[in-house]
Amino acid sequence: MRTEPQMLDLIFQTAKVLQVNAVAMSGSRTNPKAPKDEFQDYDVIYVVDDLDNLTSDLSWLDQFGTRIIEQHNVLGNRRLYLMLFEDGNRIDLTLCPTEYIQEWVDSEADYTVLKDEKGLFVPYSPNPQRYWTSSASAIEFDKACNEFWWVSAYVVKGICRKQVFYATDHFYGICQQELLKISAWQVASDRGAVDIGKNYKYLFNYLSAEKEKEFSALLDFSSLDKITQSLLATMEFFHQEAQYLANKMGFEYDREVAEKMVKYAEEKLPDY
Repeated sequence: MRTEPQMLDLIFQTAKVLQVNAVAMSGSRTNPKAPKDEFQDYDVIYVVDDLDNLTSDLSWLDQFGTRIIEQHNVLGNRRLYLMLFEDGNRIDLTLCPTEYIQEWVDSEADYTVLKDEKGLFVPYSPNPQRYWTSSASAIEFDKACNEFWWVSAYVVKGICRKQVFYATDHFYGICQQELLKISAWQVASDRGAVDIGKNYKYLFNYLSAEKEKEFSALLDFSSLDKITQSLLATMEFFHQEAQYLANKMGFEYDREVAEKMVKYAEEKLPDY
């Protein structure tokens, strides 16, 4: 596997060949607090003048190495090339026209400028607190609780209809995201604003091993029986955590709705 110095040298050399105006990098490799491992991507941006010329013939991507798989995306006025190489390295390369640097900056939490002889990045500032969370407001808390209990009914419906994908999508994609949000707010209520990372990846750095184990036990979606068990446990877990946060922050929490939704799920899922 190529080392970080080798990969950075390759990124610079390719930028020189392409005559790009500036190079910057974002993501975990620019975050000193991020754990270091072989799976860290090289999230790189090349600021360019002639996007059309570079995208009309992509053979220059071969300079980075042989890819196992790749993906090309259009992001507004930018182009994104995701590349996983045979040696295990990965580069997420953005080509960005000079006039749309702000568009890229707004999409990133933080970044490091690697090359910028023209000072193109000077007018812009990163937003290192993009993935930080602060204590919730009463309105935010009420909205999160309402969303959790409302969507839990969709999960029940999916289970009863034996629609595994429908149930799982609503369950993890919405209900458990609201539970993660409540957990993040609990951390912030104790510590102030905290960096929970993209997709809550740093959240459990602030919680006990027991709490992480408790949440992990809710993630078995291997069968309708397991989804049902996880749903009922998640509802109880959310109810417990929401009450705790409400009491701590002085928020109103509709226990009656929560208890009715738990009862509704138990009645609709008697065979599980």
